[in-house]
Amino acid sequence: MALFRYTALSPAGETLAGTMEAGRAEDVVARLQEQGHLPVQVASGDAAGGEGVAALFRRAALDDAGVLQFTQQLATLLAAGQALDRALGTLVELPERPEGRRVIERIRDAVRGGLPLSAALEQQHGLFPRLYVNLVRAGEAGGGLQPALARLADHLERSAALRAQLVSALVYPVLLLVMVGAVIVLLLAFVVPQFDELLRSAEVTLPWYTEAVLATGLFLRTWGLPMFIAVGLGLLAALRHLRRPGPRAAFDAWLLDRPRLGPLAARFETARLARTLGTLLGNGVPLLASLGIARQSVANVALGEALAQATEDVKGGQGLGFALARTKRFPRLAVQMVQVGEESGELGGMLLKVADAFDAETRRALERALSALVPLVTLLMAVVVGIVIMAVLVPIYQLTSNAGVL
Repeated sequence: MALFRYTALSPAGETLAGTMEAGRAEDVVARLQEQGHLPVQVASGDAAGGEGVAALFRRAALDDAGVLQFTQQLATLLAAGQALDRALGTLVELPERPEGRRVIERIRDAVRGGLPLSAALEQQHGLFPRLYVNLVRAGEAGGGLQPALARLADHLERSAALRAQLVSALVYPVLLLVMVGAVIVLLLAFVVPQFDELLRSAEVTLPWYTEAVLATGLFLRTWGLPMFIAVGLGLLAALRHLRRPGPRAAFDAWLLDRPRLGPLAARFETARLARTLGTLLGNGVPLLASLGIARQSVANVALGEALAQATEDVKGGQGLGFALARTKRFPRLAVQMVQVGEESGELGGMLLKVADAFDAETRRALERALSALVPLVTLLMAVVVGIVIMAVLVPIYQLTSNAGVL
């Protein structure tokens, strides 16, 4: 008998953690399921010390695109009538990297050894997220593994598409900002100081803006590198400070209260929460258990705390829409659609509609903001370059004019 540490969700949505003696990890999973709990993680009790370090390397074996491809192909093979172990054997050669192939080999061998797919996925040390494992487990419990995998593949594909759209939309503005910043710094730090001695040696009264540009150039040339290092260290210290629970919660709450950024952040997080929760409910996971799992998908701490408060209200018998409305953190449209879903008995489907609506709205808002940012940055560069050129050329023009008069 070995000692195993487990984490599970009770039917009331509470997180349970403890230890249990058993011969195998699957025995612990079976006992927890017999008790009516939803197993989340089972690990050897004497292997906890090195698990975190090992997970850092194992997660790189199969990236997000690889997990999505694995899920889509497995759902397709199961829909075609293939047995699970044969489908996994077919998918062994799917990943290009040998590390990824070894992951699928371990899953196939565990399934052939009698483990359910969810337990085999859970043994991959965090490679498959908690949501993934629980959706597969719910599909196994309900006898619908293939539909669960199909819904999961759709969920992963939509999430990947949204991330790809955001990244592609941000690439050009970020690249433009970097190039503009580099051009301005090079112009002020290396070009402008070349004219400093010439202009100051001439018998010309320098305008105030020329003095300002020359002083800025000399300052950047002398203190630019130390200032850059200091700013970088300051940002690293600020990011490290924001990783602490208290400062992170305060910052996230402050962000939600901003006039323009707050609603955008709330819509983005609500879309991700609604899609996760709708997918869980669609696979037969109870509401309270789904809320406990879906909370892990919320990156904003303030919204996560609001969801925890709403979960307590749901435990007390309140409807989800009413509980979310009480927090005053979630968009009103999302709350109203949740209430309609509860009244019609189609909460899972309505949550997926909320996710689609808010994903589209978030994309439109970001596209509008980024489309306005590009000309703004271009205009800023033109203004700065124009000021620098005018600050240098006007004194030179005065100097040549005086020389012509003489």
